[in-house]
Amino acid sequence: MSDGAVLHVKGRVLVGPEEVRDELWVVGGRVSYDRPAGIRDVTTVEGWALPGLVDAHCHVGLGPDGPVDAGTAEKQALTDREAGTLLIRDAGSPSDTRWVDDREDLPKIIRAGRHIARTRRYIRNYAWEIEPDELVAHVAREAERGDGWVKLVGDWIDRGLGDLAPCWPREAVEAAIAEAHRLGARVTAHCFAESSLRDLVEAGIDCIEHATGLTDDLIPLFAERGVAIVPTLVNIATFPQLAAGGDTRFPRWSAHMRRLHERRYDTVRGAYDAGIPVYVGTDAGGSLAHGLVAAEVAELVTAGIPAMDAVSATSWGARAWLGRPGLQEGAPADLVVYEGDPRADVRVLEAPRRVVLNGRVVQ
Repeated sequence: MSDGAVLHVKGRVLVGPEEVRDELWVVGGRVSYDRPAGIRDVTTVEGWALPGLVDAHCHVGLGPDGPVDAGTAEKQALTDREAGTLLIRDAGSPSDTRWVDDREDLPKIIRAGRHIARTRRYIRNYAWEIEPDELVAHVAREAERGDGWVKLVGDWIDRGLGDLAPCWPREAVEAAIAEAHRLGARVTAHCFAESSLRDLVEAGIDCIEHATGLTDDLIPLFAERGVAIVPTLVNIATFPQLAAGGDTRFPRWSAHMRRLHERRYDTVRGAYDAGIPVYVGTDAGGSLAHGLVAAEVAELVTAGIPAMDAVSATSWGARAWLGRPGLQEGAPADLVVYEGDPRADVRVLEAPRRVVLNGRVVQ
């Protein structure tokens, strides 16, 4: 497509869960539902169009050993783009990926800064590792450096206990979350276990990542406070392998991880049934591959979430939650075109027919 070209998307345009249009036009990189006058250079794409997919827990610039070089980060972002992910909430990265913002061909990123963890209580080279008296200052710094989000490590293995345990005292997270909110940032936290959740939610946290420790007694609290979860079920699938690696040294931790894995689908379905917002995130980066957004949507369906809502969790609903537009008039033309209706069968998401980013067909 030339700079003056117009893109015509026809078939079924899924503007919202129930709002379907027959066509849209892309003029100057933006969505229009009015046919432009006097057009000559038109490219037509046919199929079922969705807003560009959202991966709400992804790590561009992060590898198994910590930060990666720009070339590797670019490959990660391109892999996500090929899967139809055009908006990423980067849930913690030690790499500076601001250069991505200058690339019209790479997904848009909403950054949460770098993870903030307790000293020696997280994966080496990933996080700022600090003590509780430093938490407020670090949250303030990451709030200023991020794009409206801050990421805490809420629990991790305590080697003295041999099991998962909270990383922060209640008063520390209360002060830190209050400071983030004062600065206009939302706060999320990595949490596998049960024990840190009540303090974090009552302290005002906005989101919990993984949330495998969500129990029946905690679900009403999450629902009442409107705290979202991003289950990352494609990552939780690795728990048995992780547990096997700890059987000898940390048998209590290994058994706990297996229990969390075994009840994962019930946990997610219980949250959904209670009205807790659930969004799609893969936890790509680190040791997990990028480009797994369709697999995560399918996992939500396996957990019992209806296909329509599972699709919304990576499209209309996720974009609204993150404050980014979908396919409204005048919005940036970030969309993915499929062979069939993903609301009827989410497996359609595995094979994008066309990906349009900033108004250009990029694949």
